Amino acid sequence: MRVALFLTCVNDTLYPDTGRAAVRLLNRLGVDVDFPVGQTCCGQAHYNTGYRHEAEPLARRYAEVFGGYDAIVTPSGSCGAMVRELYPRMGERARAEGYGDTLAATLAPVVPKTYELTEFLVDVLGVTDVGAYYPHTVTYHPTCHGLRVLGLGDRPRRLLRAVKGLELVELPGAEECCGFGGTFALKNPEVSAAMGADKVRNAASTGAEVLCAADNSCLMHIGGTMTRLRTGMRPVHIAEILASTEEEPAA
Repeated sequence: MRVALFLTCVNDTLYPDTGRAAVRLLNRLGVDVDFPVGQTCCGQAHYNTGYRHEAEPLARRYAEVFGGYDAIVTPSGSCGAMVRELYPRMGERARAEGYGDTLAATLAPVVPKTYELTEFLVDVLGVTDVGAYYPHTVTYHPTCHGLRVLGLGDRPRRLLRAVKGLELVELPGAEECCGFGGTFALKNPEVSAAMGADKVRNAASTGAEVLCAADNSCLMHIGGTMTRLRTGMRPVHIAEILASTEEEPAA
């Protein structure tokens, strides 16, 4: 199986350790991972802000760069959802507007091969115990794209429950949005901040040391709120927890 890592813009720019953790984890499970250096943005920010036509060249680039792989794994539920849910819509819209089937045909091969990290582990590799060690109390926030678009369900929790030393505590109001929403946080800052504060107060009530999620964009928003509210909690991507071992423990 030829597997490629789609790191995404946010991770590449701000959270490269998440990508390194994903590679270490997959390598430990016997998966050889390639990192195509030609990868760029998937176009999610453009599409969600109303610039669909500007997103199309980025989608074509994604298909060009990743088309030769058997699986494309990303540690980002939102970017994974862009490919799986919105690329087909882009193709359909282009067809409906009289541009033919070219875009749909270009994007179709990469859509079913794109996996968020936890679903690749559980659905493709068939594992929930990845040999991780993380002696901390953790609560899990299911981000909107992973929960509502990709339908990750209990996959992340099953992986976390199998981590040696980890105590998983349930997050009150887990299915409520954290308030990030990409440009939503910029266009509606007061609402976004209030939603983030609600999420952080719920997380703090669990007594957990760490709030975990599968998307660093949401963790960035939550982490900033944690700092302002001085909770003492830390936001940590699930890839970094699953990559942690007794021999090479994460912080």
